[in-house]
Amino acid sequence: MTADNSRVDLARSPNPFRVVLTGGPGGGKTTAADLFRREIGDQVTIVPEAATLLFSGGFPRPDQAEAQRSAQRAIYQVQRSLEDIHAAQFPDRILLCDRGTVDGGAYWPDGADSFYADVGSSHAAELDRYDAVIFFETAACGGHGFDSENRFRTESQQQAIELDSSLRELWKPHPHFTLIPHSASFFRKMTIGLGILESLVAQLPSAAR
Repeated sequence: MTADNSRVDLARSPNPFRVVLTGGPGGGKTTAADLFRREIGDQVTIVPEAATLLFSGGFPRPDQAEAQRSAQRAIYQVQRSLEDIHAAQFPDRILLCDRGTVDGGAYWPDGADSFYADVGSSHAAELDRYDAVIFFETAACGGHGFDSENRFRTESQQQAIELDSSLRELWKPHPHFTLIPHSASFFRKMTIGLGILESLVAQLPSAAR
């Protein structure tokens, strides 16, 4: 496990506090989010992954560049709206976001800078939406086969590795970025992730929980 800074700046934290779980396909982030919700209970609310909601509802997964741009614009707007809805409904809970708006830059056919410009934002502005980032490295990086827990993810093992690398480059400038590398033991990986999440919660004053 590596971390640029494991201590959060409580003076910076908005209400509610936002933690994003991200990483390449098959990293375990969705499982970690569900386990954490069960452990912490009503101190946290999970913001679901926008892409999965759209794809599971019949939204197409196009291959053509212009169609991919349209898809990523839709995912970005849905992600922001989901976060805003959960923030309004649960202002006293921690928002645990299953992916974040920064991710779109890794899926945009023309590169991340073009993506942020297209949606009228910037890389720095999107990073600033979140107080902490926990990055679950894809299991594909372990070289032991790759199975995503999300049936709407269709990437090959090599594509998962490439996406993981692109996503990491986009997220690691965040001042509170933590990497959880692939482990042969999925249980150990989840234990590390839960420990980091619990540490973040423990740092927050009661008013921010």
